[in-house]
Amino acid sequence: MEHHTKDKGDVGVLKAQADLAAKGYMVLLPLTEHAEFDLVVYKDQKFRRVQVKYRSVDKHGCMSVSFRSCWSDKNGTHMKATNKTEVDLYCLYCAETEQCFYFDPVKFNRSICLRVNAPKNGQARYINFASDYLKVP
Repeated sequence: MEHHTKDKGDVGVLKAQADLAAKGYMVLLPLTEHAEFDLVVYKDQKFRRVQVKYRSVDKHGCMSVSFRSCWSDKNGTHMKATNKTEVDLYCLYCAETEQCFYFDPVKFNRSICLRVNAPKNGQARYINFASDYLKVP
């Protein structure tokens, strides 16, 4: 099924809400689209701000996320680096596996690649296997 980019984002946020609720989190929604995060979750007396991304697996078996936001307006297309002090957690929803993967953006530089399919050459070092990111850190 083909989706418009905004629709994909909405699906990702809904899938993240369901997954986080199943993991025991109370899910809270901000009343603005201008925040650095899509959701706030609460569990064990702790609030966390969550940025959600919808991704498909690329031809190399990976899903990549750059820590930036992009938008368009009458003046063109704009990009801004994510302020990692405003986001506690990223949730990456994978369309093919229908799973959510979680990570702390501070632990990575400008981007992350989660590998869904094992590399053909058998390499295991320096690879972020998606299956290692199913739990909320």
